[in-house]
This record gives sequence, structure tokens and C-alpha cells, in this order.
Amino acid sequence: MPLHSVVAQVTDRIADRSRPTRSAYLDRVAKAAESGPARAHLTCGNQAHAYAAMGTDKAALAQGRAPNIGIITAYNDMLSAHQPFEHFPNLIRVTARAAGGTAQVAGGVPAMCDGVTQGQPGMELSLFSRDVIALAAGVALSHNCFDAAIYLGVCDKIVPGLVMAAATFGHIPAVFLPAGPMTSGLPNDEKAKVRQRFATGEIDRAALMQAEMDSYHGPGTCTFYGTANSNQMLMEFMGLHLPGASFVNPNTPLREALTVAGTKRALEITALGNDYRPAAQVLDEKAFVNGIVGLMATGGSTNLVLHLPAMARAAGIILETGDFAALSDAVPLMAKVYPNGLADVNHFHAAGGVGYMIGELLDAGLLHPDSTTITGTGLAAYTQEPKLIDGRLDWQPGSGTSLNTRILRPASDPFQPTGGLKSLDGNLGRGVIKVSSVAADRHVIEAPARVFHDQDSVKQAFQNGEFTKDTVVVVRFQGPRANGMPELHGLTPTLSVLQDRGLRVALVTDGRMSGASGKVPAAIHVSPEAAEGGPLARLRDGDLVRLDADAGTLTVLADDFDSRTPVTADLSANQFGLGRELFDMFRHTVGPATTGASVVV
Repeated sequence: MPLHSVVAQVTDRIADRSRPTRSAYLDRVAKAAESGPARAHLTCGNQAHAYAAMGTDKAALAQGRAPNIGIITAYNDMLSAHQPFEHFPNLIRVTARAAGGTAQVAGGVPAMCDGVTQGQPGMELSLFSRDVIALAAGVALSHNCFDAAIYLGVCDKIVPGLVMAAATFGHIPAVFLPAGPMTSGLPNDEKAKVRQRFATGEIDRAALMQAEMDSYHGPGTCTFYGTANSNQMLMEFMGLHLPGASFVNPNTPLREALTVAGTKRALEITALGNDYRPAAQVLDEKAFVNGIVGLMATGGSTNLVLHLPAMARAAGIILETGDFAALSDAVPLMAKVYPNGLADVNHFHAAGGVGYMIGELLDAGLLHPDSTTITGTGLAAYTQEPKLIDGRLDWQPGSGTSLNTRILRPASDPFQPTGGLKSLDGNLGRGVIKVSSVAADRHVIEAPARVFHDQDSVKQAFQNGEFTKDTVVVVRFQGPRANGMPELHGLTPTLSVLQDRGLRVALVTDGRMSGASGKVPAAIHVSPEAAEGGPLARLRDGDLVRLDADAGTLTVLADDFDSRTPVTADLSANQFGLGRELFDMFRHTVGPATTGASVVV
């Protein structure tokens, strides 16, 4: 199947606008690669410090002929998704040693859990943590001792930050090893119902706590299709995972075998081997387009609309909002995974998962088939699935058919003809909406605005019974410069209750909502943000706001709107407490949401 014209056109546009920055980036990478294995250029004293604690690996490291892997780990045991990484470094070291190489933990990066910080002050550090992760990984790799890097990370800001670092150190190969999703617990839709019942006072906190614990119950990624699992899909579509690695459960023989295989592959693709595949070759325009296609086809997290531009800029590639919009219009929605359906990611994987989707999208001409990956050239290998046969890992052809058409459907007969995300533009600014889980009769909401400056005020108004008619809830001063652009996922139960009561409601905000935004229409990432004097700062209670996801518009219907003076807000409460004072520089220098809301790229 020839490449779809829209995919080709978008890729060409990206390449054209990125030519100066991409060319300069590739020149820098080439110069870094020219000097050969990094350790040969370190002094004896430099090397002695680097190898002092490496025991039996000292001789191999000192000789400099065996490839050395730098492990960047986001392990901590507070994040269920990252807890399995505790034992990965030792397995990687043992595997590398047996294969004639070495491996060292180069450094750790912070990994915060948005599930813990939702609705809390710490959430205001969440987005900024992505850039801190990139910086921390950069510090670790700056020791210049490594021929390849293995990145251990899964969740929301962790993978994007690690990709930014991998691109920056683009002269060395990058292999991402996932940990996998937790096994299925209390179904996500049942958990959501419990949350709504708690919001209305029908049940007590003990019942809510039990439901939450039954849902988030063990090691691994949360099972809904939010940002963490969207990241895992993305790494496979972009060729940074081994085929079929994304959604294998933790602490299983297959997961361990994939970690072993990933380590061996990292050794094979160094400059010391015969198949040198530096990260800069993998992270090209085709890879990013393939990633966006995967995001649209799966109805993935809106957070990736922020992260992908930042990741791409680290590789000298400029993505724009229009790229996402054009691809969304051309790519069918093929998956229904909660909150876009009742299935979780384990059900999605069992139905055919990423391998089935890549095969379908390749057949439809919607993916670049010749992209460079860590496994080779071309995405065809990613239609295969890994299996353990007599204790040996082997990749075999996937089923080629969906095993559950309520979860996965072919590109020729999708759940809807366009992707799961939609760009919005109008006199209120530019934003994005996740429409894959929003009913078609709610794609257009026109109602008076009710304006708030924080999510707690929305919840208080709800408890006071103030929402009695159709309403567009506007929560402004939640952008990156205002307070770090926190997720407002805590509003989902409240707004869902109002919608279930028959009201037509929507959310408009310059903050984030994540991949778990639910069934309520939410125009998010609105830019320019209110703290920059953006249009949201001119809105007033009662203004008629129209959110039209079908037309891709976000407008206020007020004759005097353009002549109004933007309001300001007292943001001092966002500047201190729980580490927020440390990020003052970030709030002052961060870029807009449209370019990735980044400080470092």
C-alpha cells in the first residue's frame, strides 16, 4: 500500500520547517560520534574513578574494547509502574557480562506519580519534572563512559524526559525497557462510578478507599489508557522498544526474557558492533509522525500533544499543532480502551494490541514502513509478538486479526473515521480536546461560562449546589507560567455527575487533564495562557462560550470581548510549599503549551 498522501504531506512539511535545526543537530551528533568509544579519551584517573566499584568488570572496562551500557533508571517503590525496575540493573549487568560487555547504572532520575499528587500542591511540579528528568539523565550520561544507554522509565513525564535526553545524546544508541502494566483489578468504569457516588455523598471515604485499592492493587502501570500507557505505545510505534514489549505484565518470565533481549540488542547496536544505530537515526521525522499516528489511532493521552513537540525539539525537529490536527483527520480510531471503552490495557493487549494496530496501519499506508528502529529498518517486525517457547524467546507472526472487535477494529472498519484527538482554535486561543471518549451528541457545547481560578473553587461551587443549568466551566491561571500547568483530573467526577444529571457541561482550561479526561468535553492546554494575558483572562461569568469539536473551534460570543482588559490573579500561593519555591525560574522561563511547555528545549 502506498503511503497515505496526508502522512506524506505532513512528514514533508515537518522536514521542510525543521531543516535548519535538524541539520545543525545532526552535525553535532556526528561530531560527538567521530571520536569513537568515549572511554578511550578519558584520562587514567578519570577511568579509575568510573570503574572503582565495578568488581570483576574492571578489566573489561579498562581495556575499552567491550561495549559499556549506561543504565538510566527511574526506579522507586512508590510508583507501582516503576517498582519492578528495582531488579533490572542487576539482570542487565549479568546479561551484558555474559554477552561480552559491561553495564553500569549511570544515574537515577526522579519519577513522581500524578496519581499521588492529583489535586495536591505537588501536582504543580509534575510537568516541570519532565525537564528535570532530561537534565538528570544528561548529568548521568555526561560522564562520557557509555557506548549505549538503556532507559528504565514508564510513566507520564518520565518517558518524554528520557527521550529528550536520548535525543540530546543522539550519538549513542538508546533502548527503552518497559516494566509492563499491573494485572487487571477492579474495572476502571466501576472505580469511576464509585468516585462519582462519593462526590455526591452516597458513600463514605472507607468505601472509596476500598475501591481505589482494589483498582490500583499491585506492581505495574495503572491499567487505564492514560499517559503512562500511551507512552508505552509510543515507544513501540517509534521503534525504541523491542516488538511487543509494551504490555507484558511485570515479574513474569516473558518480561524477564524481554529485558535480557533488550540488553543484548543494546550491545549489538553500539559503534563497536556491526549494526550501529545511534538514537539520532531512530528519532527522525518519520518516527515522530508514526508516533502521532499511533496516538490518534489509539485515542491516547492529550499529554502527548505537549510532550511530543518537546521530545522532537531535542532532536532538532519542529512539530506544530497543525501536524496533529491533519493526522487526526486522516487516521481512524481503532481502539476502545478505558476511558474510551470498558476494556483495560491487558484486554487491549490480549485482543491483538500494538502489533495488530501497526499491521493494520501499515496495510492502510498510514505509517512509514521504512522507519529506522532499534531492531532494524522497517516497522514490519513490530507486527510480531514475543513468545517463550521451551524457555527460549522468539518472535512469531501476530494473529493478523482482532480477537475482540469491541476493543480493536480494523482500519477499514474503525470505531470512528478520524483520530481520538482534535485541535481547537478560535478567539479563546488554541487548545486540544480528546474526543474518543466523548459521545457524539456532546461534541458541540454552547453555554454560559462560569469562571474559576482553581479547581477547589469548582468543587466548592458543586457542593453548594450552584450548577443548575448548562455550563462551560472555565478554570484559568493553570498554565505553565501560572503554576506549572497541573492536571485537573480531580474535576472529572464532579463534571461527570453534572453531565449524568442531564446538564450539558464542558471544561475549558489552560491546564491539563491527562489521558483520563473521561466523557466530559474538555478543551485543555489553551494557549496563550491567562497568566500571559491570553484570551481566557478576558472571559467573564455569563459569557456565551462555544466548544465545537467537530469544527475544531473554541470561541466566545461577546461583542466587546477583544476590547476588554485582561484580569490578573494573585498567584503567590503557587510559589511556595512542597518544593514549589525551587521552581520559580521554571515558571518564569517556560515556553508555551503549543511548543511543548518546556524549559530546556
